[in-house]
Amino acid sequence: MAADDDRSTLPARRAFLRKSLGLIPVVTLAGAGVAGAVLAQTAAPAADAYQPSYFNAEEWAFLHAAVALLIPNDARGPGAVEAGVPEFIDRQMGTTYGSGGLWYMQGPFHPEVPHTLGYQLKLSPREIYREGIRECDAWCRQQFGKPFAALDAAQQQHVLQQLDDNHAPFGALPSATFFAMLWLNTREGFFSDPIHGGNKNMVGWKLINFPGARADFMDWVQRDERYPLPPVSIRGERA
Repeated sequence: MAADDDRSTLPARRAFLRKSLGLIPVVTLAGAGVAGAVLAQTAAPAADAYQPSYFNAEEWAFLHAAVALLIPNDARGPGAVEAGVPEFIDRQMGTTYGSGGLWYMQGPFHPEVPHTLGYQLKLSPREIYREGIRECDAWCRQQFGKPFAALDAAQQQHVLQQLDDNHAPFGALPSATFFAMLWLNTREGFFSDPIHGGNKNMVGWKLINFPGARADFMDWVQRDERYPLPPVSIRGERA
């Protein structure tokens, strides 16, 4: 599903650590990151108590199934679902980011041009998820007779690969655009500060031994040894 093709390691967390480390300072230490500063004012509820404010039941089921496959719960530790990634994404949809307020959203739109010219769709992230999930479930019903969330793991993996390769015939947007946003937001949610709803119990940080929002750890940066202290969240919570 990625440019360097890590398909053989998909069940083993898709080699996401190497590709995701660069996201951590942005969504962790910069406060609200792409989710918007408003999230910093709201404590994240417990995962089992959270009710989505944007996604409906079918979309919520899709989101859980998809992120569970992208970052699964395995021998290395909890996965995206346990880390609260669905909650993180749902909360993003209620921010300026979710409404497209951080992007230039005026036409004309030319989706056929290279991405180097910037985002070229008229859809906000909220609309990308709504249309993308709807079209993906419709395509899954055509192919397998069931929506994505009802497929087995092998079928779901096949579907996500088709989305990433842009082989699913979506109408409202390219399937690869939908998958790219889903994969990006999944990584952000897994590595974000817990104040934004994801990375619950700092499982993402503990997995890569990231110190979190500690005031100073620069004296350890050049050392060839493991950082000995547990991560700390923006609110001062310790893992």
